[in-house]
Formats: sequence, C-alpha cells, structure tokens
Amino acid sequence: MINGFVCVFMVVSSSQVDNVTLTRRGEQVDGTLHLTPHHLIFSHLPPISSEDQAKGVTIRPKELWITYPIISFCTLRPAPAASRQPSSIRLRCRDFTFVCFYFSNEHKAREVYESIKQWTCRSGRIDKLYAFSYQPPPPEKEFNGWDLYDPRTEWARQGLSKENSGWRISEINTNYEFSPTYPALIPVPSSISDNTINYAGRYRSRARIPALSYLHPVNNCTITRSSQPLVGVRQNRSIQDEKLLAAIFSTSRSERPLASFSQPQLEKEASGSSNDSAESSQTDPDMSNAEEIEDDLLATAQGIPEEQQAIYGAQQQNLIVDARPTVNAFAMQAVGLGSENMDNYKFATKAYLGIDNIHVMRDSLNKVIDALKETDVTPLGPNRDLLARSGWLKHIAGILDGAGLIARQVGLTHSHVLIHCSDGWDRTSQLSALSQICLDPYFRTMEGFMVLVEKDWLSFGHMFRHRSGHLNSEKWFQIENERIGGDANRGFGESGGAGKAIENAFLSAKGFFGRDNNSRDSLPDSDGELQSYDSDNPASRKPSSSPRSAVPEKEITKVKETSPVFHQFLDATYQLLHQYPTRFEFNERFLRRLLYHLYACQFGTFLFNNEKERVDTNARERTRSVWDYFLARREQFTNPQYDPEVNDHQRGKERLIFPRANETRWWSESFGRADSEMNGPRPSDSSPPSGRESPSVNRTPVLTGIETAQQSAGTGGASTSAAVSGLAAVTSGISNLAVLKNPQAGGEENKPKQMEVEMQ
Repeated sequence: MINGFVCVFMVVSSSQVDNVTLTRRGEQVDGTLHLTPHHLIFSHLPPISSEDQAKGVTIRPKELWITYPIISFCTLRPAPAASRQPSSIRLRCRDFTFVCFYFSNEHKAREVYESIKQWTCRSGRIDKLYAFSYQPPPPEKEFNGWDLYDPRTEWARQGLSKENSGWRISEINTNYEFSPTYPALIPVPSSISDNTINYAGRYRSRARIPALSYLHPVNNCTITRSSQPLVGVRQNRSIQDEKLLAAIFSTSRSERPLASFSQPQLEKEASGSSNDSAESSQTDPDMSNAEEIEDDLLATAQGIPEEQQAIYGAQQQNLIVDARPTVNAFAMQAVGLGSENMDNYKFATKAYLGIDNIHVMRDSLNKVIDALKETDVTPLGPNRDLLARSGWLKHIAGILDGAGLIARQVGLTHSHVLIHCSDGWDRTSQLSALSQICLDPYFRTMEGFMVLVEKDWLSFGHMFRHRSGHLNSEKWFQIENERIGGDANRGFGESGGAGKAIENAFLSAKGFFGRDNNSRDSLPDSDGELQSYDSDNPASRKPSSSPRSAVPEKEITKVKETSPVFHQFLDATYQLLHQYPTRFEFNERFLRRLLYHLYACQFGTFLFNNEKERVDTNARERTRSVWDYFLARREQFTNPQYDPEVNDHQRGKERLIFPRANETRWWSESFGRADSEMNGPRPSDSSPPSGRESPSVNRTPVLTGIETAQQSAGTGGASTSAAVSGLAAVTSGISNLAVLKNPQAGGEENKPKQMEVEMQ
C-alpha cells in the first residue's frame, strides 16, 4: 500500500527486457536486461573498430552480473511520457557498484522494479539463496574448502598437544547446548574442569566464557576472548569466572625464555629508511607517540619501574581489554551486564579501547556512500569533504591501534590478554583476528588467513546473516515521490534526496537520451562477477535468552542489526598489507573478492550466524565453501612481492609486525575508485594530501581508560572519583561517570576533575 492506495504487484512477463540503457560513472551503453532467479544480467555489444569490422572479427557481448542479495538500495524514478525523460531504476550495491538503468516507458520500468524487489526480498529463508543451487565449475570441484579448517589440527599447530602446555580441549559444547553461539570444541586451561566451566558460563552473556583463541609458540602467552560479564548494578561476581581467568593468566611458562632479552640491533635496510636512526633502533621502530603513551599508562597502572620497561617480558602486564567506550560499559550495568570489577581480578589490568558500536560504524559507512553515491550518473569523483567527515579512517585506525596494543602485550611484554566487547562477536573478532595477523606469520599466508577467518569469525559466532543483511529488506526499496519522510536508521547505501537534482542536471547537460542516441560507449571494467538486537542498547538487551532454532521459518533483515564489521576487518588487513607488502602471501584483490563474496551469497560460508546454524542446516553438504573459489584461482590472488623468510635479526623479515595507524589510508579499490580519487595525489613530503581524512601522528591513544584493583585512570584528560556501582550513577547522567587519577609522587591527595567521555 502506497499513500493509501492498494498496489497490484507486477512482474515482467519475460525474463528479457530490450532497449535498456545503462549508465555508470557517467558513461552509457544500450543493451538488454535479463532477470534470472538469482542474478540481474545486463549484456551489451562493445564498440568495434573499423579495422576489425573490415576483417569480420566477431564481437562477443559483454555482461554485467549483479546478484540480488548484493543490492543495498533500489530506487524507481517514474517519469510520465509528457516529461520527455526516461523512467529509471538506480541500484547501489554492497560491493560499491553504482548503476542506473533507463527504460523507454514507465510501465516497463515499474515491472522491472517489482521483479527485482520480489527476487531480492522474496525468500525470507537462507536456504532459498543462490548458494543452495550454485553449481561450481570444474576447477572448483577439485577442492573442498569445508575441510580447510579443523579445530584440533589448528590447536595442535599452536602447541596445545604438547606435554604440559597447560591447555585442553573441552567438549562441553559438542551439542551446542552450553552456548549455542560458541564452537563445539572450546580450549580451556587443563586445571579447569567442565563443572567449573558450566558455572562460569552463567556469569557471561550467552555463556560465552573466556576461551582460547591464540597461544604464542615462544612465550606460551595467550589471546582469549569472551562476552561481557553479568555484573549489574549490584556488582555481581562469580568465583568460577575469576578462577577460570586466573588459570588462563597462569598458563605461561614460568621461566619466560625472553624475559631478560633486550631487543636486538636490527640490520639496516638498504633503502635508508628514516626508521634506521640510532635512536629508533633502541626501541620498537614501529611504535608511534600514541603507542608510547599507551605503554606508559599500562606500566604506570601496574607500578612497573621505568628501568624495567625497556626489557621486554621482564614484567607481565596481563590485560583485560574491553573494546567499548567506557561510558557504554558503565551503562550496561543498568540492565544486569557491564564490565569486570577489578577488585575481583587483582591479577590483571583492564583497558577500555573506545571502539564504537555497530550503529556508529553503519552510519560512518553510509556517509562514505553519500560521498560516492552519484557515480552512476556522473563522471565526477567522490566528495572529498564528505569522505573526511565520515570518520571511516578514524574508526579503522582505532581498530588497528587496539590490535597493535594487544600484539605488543603478547609478543613484547609476554603477557596474556582477554578481549571482549558486549557479546564478543563483533569488535572482539576484529581485535582478536588482527592481533594474530600481527603476531603469527602463518596467518599472513593464504591458507592461514582462511583458517583465521574460519576460527575467529565463523566458529566463534560472528553474526554474518544479521550483519550483512543477506535476506534484504523492503525498506531498501523506494519509489521516488511516493516515499513519505525519512528513515533515521537507513541501511547500507540508502541516500538522501540530493540525487534527483544531480540526475536532472546531468540529463539536461548531456542530453543522453535523445531519440537518435545510438551510442555504445564501453563501460569501465568491473570486478563484479559474470529480533532487533542492539549490542550496546540497554533497552533492548536481556541478560539471558533461551536458544532459538538455527534458521527461522521466515525471517526478514532488521536494518538496525546490519553493520560493516567484517568489512572493517578486511579494510584493516588491507592497511597491514599496504604497510608490509612483502609479508603477506595474498594480494589486495584477494581481500576485495572476499568482500564481494561476503554479500554475493554464492557460497555457504558467510550465510549463517554461528557454527550451530551451519551444522543444523547441513551447509557442508548443501553448499560450497568460498575457499573453493580462491584455491581454484590461487595464481590470481598470490602476492608476487611475498617473502616467506622469517628472521628477527633482519629488518623487514621479523616475525612480528605492528600497524602504523597514522598511515591509515582509503582502500580505494574496494570502493571502485582510483587511488588518486580517494587518497589524492601522492605527496612529495610526509604531509597528508589536502582534503584527506588522515589520522594524526600524535593522535589521541586508543585507550580511553585503565582500571586495576587499586586505581583507575582515563586518558581523556583529568579525572574524578566515581562510584563503582549503582543505577543512580547511570540514570543521573552517564557523562558524570569518571575514574580515579593515578596517585602522584609525594603523597598529595587526588583532586577531583572531570574526565572527558564520548557520548553516543
């Protein structure tokens, strides 16, 4: 029903629509539009030179394939015949393909629009998507990507099978009844029984207990991950949870073989890099000013003497990383959740990273799209001012900063780190996976990266179906002049109203569609292929919930649950690849194609929210793995600059790499743009290009607060005393929450000041 009138749904009577004009990047071609059950296909004949025509060369048609789930927004613009302008359908896709189709009459345009809408939103079920009917070509049939990741094999590679490793693999969740969103096999300390785990699960949201994700092969230190604890305003505690975390933080070897080992002098690079100064060789060469501040804060909170701070591993600084802004974590106490009370975890320090939630990240990407969205009808470059104001690079830099902090804690200070956010499947997956890429060269190989995605994203329960919006939403379809108002929670790619004016101006200026227009200009090459739950929203969160069936009978995409979480992970990986081009076996195109297949629904890998859903749906037998696609085309995705040699005594070959967040740049290829359009011309000096959003070298550290059993400190400025609990503190104004300042030398009393906090 539109404007009170009942509409009769129309579908095209034929799967082929002739005399359709496609525009992209301001260029146009005439061709034929094909509507199939799973794809929208536009085919056209490219122009032929007079020489080829004289030789009788046969010209094969070119095709643009668009899979329905990848459509993020569709707008029909009807134009009555009296207007002498063609009716159009504009598509914005999740792989940042922007196209516009023009039709000779309004009736045909409406038929195509309704057909696209029905094919895109019709299913309501995952098993109706393309992956369940996809037939792979012969090269892909030789592989079975579902067998690539075996949990026991990966844990053995990390060293769990060694005698006295301190770890065992618990089978408490083999039937997924303990925690439906966790993997069947959960690595836990050998000293912890399944009975203790069972009780500890009652204290963590969705029973997502602290579980091993990475075991360092040299110092036996770990990266573990979990969900937030059920602290609440009454400061609840769990002896079993405290016992579990204490056991995790006690698993490293007591002798710590590198504890007395200072960082060696590295061989100089032949390039004469500015990092080759004598001063930089005495400390971590990749450590920025922000990172130094973070390390100083952590050392001060632990009371480590300054002379010991230069000896890596001399003093463990076991860390609980809460990825959320401090204010978000405090606010969750009002609904029975929250963050650890460090009086009960005296063996660790807690750090808040201030990484924003899924809603902020979705809005940030929408602002990037606003800067790009007119590229279907205009040849203009992106709006650089809108790009800078999107905050996208700031968010990517913050995630990299957090991953670098974790990697330094494990790899340099020989400490354990527990990571969590709210439910432990969004920001936690980003930080855990990226820090492992920094720590372990295996995860920088093609196979290792695939294993990492399987382990930290798929097995540990990132909600791919909800975050990616695979089943689409009718909210992402609109008919111009029939849509009332706006949607503050618009989904991926939904635009404002400026597009119509630009399209009108462009049509008038170019006179594209005169009656005698027979242009067949070729298109730019395409890389495209021929319950509302808000994690940080207290009002919508319940402390516990009963398990639901793996795949609902009928499901629609909830716009507020969509967010580019995995996209950000791939973007951050690209940053590392760009900064360390010889340390990765795969190339940039590998990441870009993986981003495409995240949304294309051609393979079963990214269709589900957790391991249980994949098992219940029998995805292994009914769909193909996305890794088949890459393994069958390995040569296309191999980095020719890759150097597999690892040598900690030679610069450029070290085992560890650390992100340089101040060098974060636009991943222009993923947005379908040239590097110069997004990042500007290459500067002759070290200053960022004009108009480019670029994190400052001396930016604020990613840490927004540090807390121990004795004290806590905020990096946002000065601080004040804060109540450790109480609903009144939340309801009376979260902006007043703060933490104690570090004790000053000389025994002076701490003076209350206000801590700066970011409100969302």
